[in-house]
Amino acid sequence: MMSIKRNVLLNPGPATTTDTVKLAQVVPDICPREQEFAGLMKGLRSDLQKVVHAPENEYTSVLFCGSGTINIDICINSLVPEGKKVLVVNNGAYNTRAVEVCQMYHIPHIDLKSSVFEQPDLTVVEQTLKDNPDVAVVYCCHHETGTGVLNPIREIGALAHQYGAIFVSDTTSSLGMIPLDVVKDNVDFCMASAQKGLMAMSGLSFIIGKTDIIKASKNYPTRSYYCNLYLQYEYFEKTGEMHFTPPVQTIYATIQALKEYFEVGEEAKFARHRRVYEAIREGVTELGFKTVIDPKIESGLVVSVKYPDDPNWSFEKVHDYCYQRGFTIYPGKISTTNTFRLCALGTIDVKDIEDFFVVLKDALKEYSIKL
Repeated sequence: MMSIKRNVLLNPGPATTTDTVKLAQVVPDICPREQEFAGLMKGLRSDLQKVVHAPENEYTSVLFCGSGTINIDICINSLVPEGKKVLVVNNGAYNTRAVEVCQMYHIPHIDLKSSVFEQPDLTVVEQTLKDNPDVAVVYCCHHETGTGVLNPIREIGALAHQYGAIFVSDTTSSLGMIPLDVVKDNVDFCMASAQKGLMAMSGLSFIIGKTDIIKASKNYPTRSYYCNLYLQYEYFEKTGEMHFTPPVQTIYATIQALKEYFEVGEEAKFARHRRVYEAIREGVTELGFKTVIDPKIESGLVVSVKYPDDPNWSFEKVHDYCYQRGFTIYPGKISTTNTFRLCALGTIDVKDIEDFFVVLKDALKEYSIKL
C-alpha cells in the first residue's frame, strides 16, 4: 500500500475517500471497448439502482462522463415533449441551475421561486400545477446543498403525478447519504455523481430513471447530441458501452466505492453521516457561530454558518489556515447572506470533526477574531 496524505474535506464534494478507492484506479490499461470493461459497467449500472431501491423491471441507470451538472442538462433537454413546459420548484442555487438550463435551451418553464431559507410551499406548487396543465416535468433538488435545506420530494412527486407530470429530482448531494427510495418517494428520475455520496472520484455521473419514459423520449425534440438521454441509453442497451469515451479509472474507483458502500450497509453509513453532522452543529454552537437554516428542515449533511460580525474576519485567511493543516472549508451559496459551509460528506467521522474544531479555534485566535 502507498502512503497517501489524508485530507478532511468539509466542502460539499468531492469528498474524502478511502485509500482503497484511490488505489482502485491503479489498474492495467484497457481499451474501454473491450467486452470485459462493458461487463464492469453493466454490474455498476445494476448496483447504482440498488442504492436507491429502483426495481430493475421499471428503472434503468445511464452513465455519463462529466460533473453532476451534466445530469441537470441531460434530464431537462431530453425529457420535455414538444409544446410542454418544466416547473422548477426553486428554493436555492442548484434549483436555479435547472432554470438556467431551461433558459439556455429555450425550453418553456416556470421558475417557482421561494425563500432559500425555507422548504417550498406545497399549496403553491399544487396551485401552479392546476393553473398550468401543460407542465410535463416537475423538477426539484432533493438536498439544496447551497444552504443545507432538505426538500419534501415525496410530496412534490405525488403532486406531479396527480397532475399528469413526471418528477425529476437532483439527488447529487443526498444519494447514498440519507434515505432515498425512488418508488416510495415518487421519483421518476434521480441523478448523482460518483464523487459525493458514493465517495469515489470526479468525472462519472449517472441518471436513474424509468425505462418506459426514456424510450418515449426518443420522439421528443432533440436538443443535444452529447447530452441526450435516449441516445446514451440506446447505446448501452445495444453494446453495453458508453456512446463516447468513458472515464475508465473513475469507473474502477466507483465500483470499489460501491463495494465498500454495500459492505458497510446503508443504515450504518447514514448513521455515520448523521453523527458527523451533529458533531459539526455542536462545535459551531460551542464556538459561538450562528447558523442560517432551521435544523428541523436541514438535510443532516450541510451546515450553513454566518460570517461573524468582526472586522478581523476573513474567510480566505481562515480557509488557508485550516487547509494548511489538512481541513477544507467551503464558501456559502446564499446571495443575500455571507456564509460558509461545513459538510458531513465523505469517509470522515466524529474524531475528524473534533480535530477540525481545535484547528478552527486556533485560527480564530491567530487572527484575533471574536464571536
